[in-house]
Amino acid sequence: MKRRAFLKNTTLTVPLIASCSLMSCAGSNIKSEINDKMKSPKISLAQWSLHRQFNDGSLDPIDFAHLARANFGIDAVEYVNQFYVQSVNDESFWLDMKKRAENDSVKSLLIMVDDEGDLGDSGDAARNTAVENHYKWVNAAKLLGCHSIRVNAFGASDNKVYRAAIIDGMGKLSAYAAKENLNIIIENHGLHSSNARLIVDIIKEVNMPNFGTFPDFGNWCLNEKWGSTQANRCTDSYDIYKGVNEFLPYAKAVSAKSYDFKDNGDETSLDYYKLLKLVKDSGYDGYIGVEYEGERLSESEGIIATKALIKKVWATL
Repeated sequence: MKRRAFLKNTTLTVPLIASCSLMSCAGSNIKSEINDKMKSPKISLAQWSLHRQFNDGSLDPIDFAHLARANFGIDAVEYVNQFYVQSVNDESFWLDMKKRAENDSVKSLLIMVDDEGDLGDSGDAARNTAVENHYKWVNAAKLLGCHSIRVNAFGASDNKVYRAAIIDGMGKLSAYAAKENLNIIIENHGLHSSNARLIVDIIKEVNMPNFGTFPDFGNWCLNEKWGSTQANRCTDSYDIYKGVNEFLPYAKAVSAKSYDFKDNGDETSLDYYKLLKLVKDSGYDGYIGVEYEGERLSESEGIIATKALIKKVWATL
């Protein structure tokens, strides 16, 4: 399908239903439900959606918040730590980043943190080092005005060893983050972290209010790190919809992963109608992050298509 025709299809508008006033809706369950369905989803942009352009230098990571607002009409962002490694301990840098976002009326929601060690490592020294490696990102997120950092729940391969180790690592990191009023959130990112039942049990055992989940519509592969839901890249996957549903009661952010789209704008491998219904029915009222990882469309086109799909589906719920 040609890109021009595709983008035209994904930007079709949904007819508006006239809303009633607060007074006329009072006491009417039916009218309240109609009014609730009209509410637009809160949409954020995951920086990874533009990672190729940040990596090749065609875009500058310090402009991320501005790009989200100016190019895509999105007013909340999720940063990726790998684009800011050299500046992580520079307080003035993060204050400047905060100012840049505020100048564009963009909210900084979280930082996705990778490559700082395994928080579920079986070795005490390695695990404690990984915990301490994350402190600087908690500090950076605090300066930015974020509510969370996203971490990876990787570690020992043995299930029993892993469970004990990850409880220890996550508990220590969550305790540190609590002092800064920051959340620590686990995203399903492959291996043990995509075993939703296991992760939920760990969250319950750690039992800290600032420790929760970051359900991603993709990444449910159990035998691959950074695993994909796409069949040609994973041989053992946790059920997508079961996993998202199990994560949602503990969710402090949600990632709407996308790979490719049909002619009508629907995602080719993920049932957004089912996924977003789970999100809405759970009572989750935070932001839903656009995270395009496809290759057929450009990154910008993929972001536009994903945002349009979220809005289209949400209007039907």
